[in-house]
Amino acid sequence: MILVSVGTQLPFDRLIRAIDDIAPKLDEEIVAQIGVTAYRPSNVTFHKTLAPIAYEDLVKQARVLVSHAGIGTILGAQKHKKPIVIFPRQAQFGEHRNDHQLATCRQLRHYKGVYVAETEAMLLETLQRGDLEPLTSSSAPDRRDGLIRFLRDFIDA
Repeated sequence: MILVSVGTQLPFDRLIRAIDDIAPKLDEEIVAQIGVTAYRPSNVTFHKTLAPIAYEDLVKQARVLVSHAGIGTILGAQKHKKPIVIFPRQAQFGEHRNDHQLATCRQLRHYKGVYVAETEAMLLETLQRGDLEPLTSSSAPDRRDGLIRFLRDFIDA
């Protein structure tokens, strides 16, 4: 099962539309917490919100999580040793006031078990993979290598 979460504070229709569009191409149940939105998916089971215990039960059952770059969801994936696909909110689409979620992705994309998809095609390609690794407390890259990558990303930005 694929569990999708947009968090509880802001709508994220681009993610929900993307997962709804690709759902027929995936041979797997998809459950989504869609938050406040007028869009109603037609190809996935959805809930506007989920109680914490119900949400955690779904996390335990999920093969993979798909989420905005919300730290609570990322830590939940780590706690339950699940791979997570982060689909960041972007300011250019009016999804957030700035691009801090893209910055979060740049920092986390080197962790084992963290996958970043910025488009619907990338999301489909990642979810079709059979080799997604779990995010665990030991998934962090070597600190030295992480610092080098951070500085390289900063200089290239």
